[in-house]
Amino acid sequence: MENPSRHPAQDPAQPPARGLPAPPALGAAALPPGTYEGQVVLVTGGGSGLGKAIAAEFARLGADLVIASRRARQLKAAREELAAVPGAGRVTAAVCDIRDPERVAEVFDAAQAAVGLPDVLVNNAAANFPSPAEDLTPGAWRAVVDITLTGTWFMTREFGRRHLAAGTPGSIVNIGASYAWTGGPGFAHSAAAKAGVKNLVETLAVEWGPYGIQINGLVPGLFPHPDLPEAITAGLAGGTGDGPGGGPGGALGGGLDARQPALRVGAPRELGWAATFLASPYARFVTGHTLVVDGANWQRRTVVNPELTPLRTQLGRGPFTP
Repeated sequence: MENPSRHPAQDPAQPPARGLPAPPALGAAALPPGTYEGQVVLVTGGGSGLGKAIAAEFARLGADLVIASRRARQLKAAREELAAVPGAGRVTAAVCDIRDPERVAEVFDAAQAAVGLPDVLVNNAAANFPSPAEDLTPGAWRAVVDITLTGTWFMTREFGRRHLAAGTPGSIVNIGASYAWTGGPGFAHSAAAKAGVKNLVETLAVEWGPYGIQINGLVPGLFPHPDLPEAITAGLAGGTGDGPGGGPGGALGGGLDARQPALRVGAPRELGWAATFLASPYARFVTGHTLVVDGANWQRRTVVNPELTPLRTQLGRGPFTP
């Protein structure tokens, strides 16, 4: 193999790398106006972050929304914000711990009474924090797996059973993670849970397809937003998703943008557009699929691997002590 160091990083005769273009402005929609009029969309974790961004794009297309979260204060603010989205239908909110199957059933009962049986379920709620695997306590493991996998299953099960009983079609979008394929050093609990979520997509697409229920996965890349927990954002800086690399929102000299093949991070609305497509009439023959929206970041490789830094060192942890 040739030594890559003999070749320049970039041919000076070539134009500079600029990355993928910026997305359309906030307020644009990926589908025709009114695509979701008369449809009810339930989004877990819809009170903040990417869940709220996804809910906003369904609202823009006319959907009636049910947003669920454990935090009542977040839900109140999100409900007001989503109700103000141009084109939005009715917006209701429900405090829900998705780890509790009885509470999950109550949320569906309330939604059905207020706006109707949800036609679309977006399983966005999850838990996560970085940790070496050996430092995870049984409680820490359960905290992540019970929300991310078991809670997703409880929501999916309730949705599926109600549509099967009613003989009506429905669509489910599970928010996943690329380390469901690759493994996730530093996130063993979340990676294991997300692998289970991905498998549910592939399993239930076959089981429930004959009854008109489709289910797909949606994997986000880096989508910085104000609601990211400090444990995830520590050490990350730069990038907004609203400009190509080197332009507004870009920072080729450093930060998140320079670490992506796209030379920019994602704008949350881009994930929302993907979700609205997967659950729409235009994707009825798409089921059992997981769509990755990350500017090819999860496929990034280097010609020569950098020197490995042990995970404990990366996280600033000292030597392991039982």
